[in-house]
Amino acid sequence: MLWPLLTLLAALAITLVVGWAVDRSLQRLAARQPANRLWPLLRRCRIPLQLTVAAGLLLAAHPLAHLPEPGLQHALLLVLIGCLGWLSVRVTAALLEAGLGRYEAVAADPVRLQRVRTQIGVLRRVASALIVAVTVAVMLLTFAAMRTVGASLLASAGVIGVVAGIAAQSTLGNLFAGLQIAFGDTVRIGDTVVVEGQQGTVEEITLTCLVVRLWDYRRLIVPVSYFVSKPFENWTRKHPGLLAVVLLHLDHSTPVPALRAHLRELLDRSPYWDGAEWALHVVDSTPSTILVRATMTARGTDEAFLLRCAVREELIGFLRDRHPQALPRIRTGD
Repeated sequence: MLWPLLTLLAALAITLVVGWAVDRSLQRLAARQPANRLWPLLRRCRIPLQLTVAAGLLLAAHPLAHLPEPGLQHALLLVLIGCLGWLSVRVTAALLEAGLGRYEAVAADPVRLQRVRTQIGVLRRVASALIVAVTVAVMLLTFAAMRTVGASLLASAGVIGVVAGIAAQSTLGNLFAGLQIAFGDTVRIGDTVVVEGQQGTVEEITLTCLVVRLWDYRRLIVPVSYFVSKPFENWTRKHPGLLAVVLLHLDHSTPVPALRAHLRELLDRSPYWDGAEWALHVVDSTPSTILVRATMTARGTDEAFLLRCAVREELIGFLRDRHPQALPRIRTGD
């Protein structure tokens, strides 16, 4: 019983030393290169690295320790494969996130940055799914029975592929739709979209669904296949700026030039106007009223909403206080 105990203690000591040494090295690299996000992200891999080292050492020392349990070596092999898969997922995620951070530091176009962020997120999920699938497959192939079944399955791979394709048609469709969304640049994280009459902001894109945060903080969960098979509105695909529109039904005696001048004063004081465009026109008339349309640009959807509310309130207050005759009235017969 002495050899197994010594083997376990030695493996534990070496594992702790390796984990400490790697962590200290990453800390020094992070101190030398504070702008590089890779080293702090790789520090998250310490636990799977230590487990991988421990499992590898115990597996290598198993014959020397003369352990009587026949299934222990196979169990250690399974643990080693699983830890390697976990470590691969962590390292891949760190590399992709560090690449995104480096691009964010030099990117000047917010639209392109959103596109790259969406693509990196989808790539991370696809890579993680592939690594997990390969890890599980390798673990299963360590069983003799599974190797026999695998050899027989290869003989009928065509039939099984057809059956699996039919059974997983919806899942595979969503998977390829997610890749198409990521690299087709139709919708990105942070875009303002209108889906089934609901306006919201894209909060998350996964391999199977897309999460849209609505204005009242509800979450609309939509399959990603929806965005490649049905039309939808994307208000911020090319540019995050929007045109805010305010419509007012007023009397024919409305002093339109004075109203236009007051709108310009409001926009000059407003923190929501981006200074690009504005206009005020009479776009329609009826026997009792005229329709005045005020348009102004804003930096985003939130600013456009707040700008519409502020302009509508201020213009109505201006007419009420200085030109009350311009407000619409209901005329009755004599």
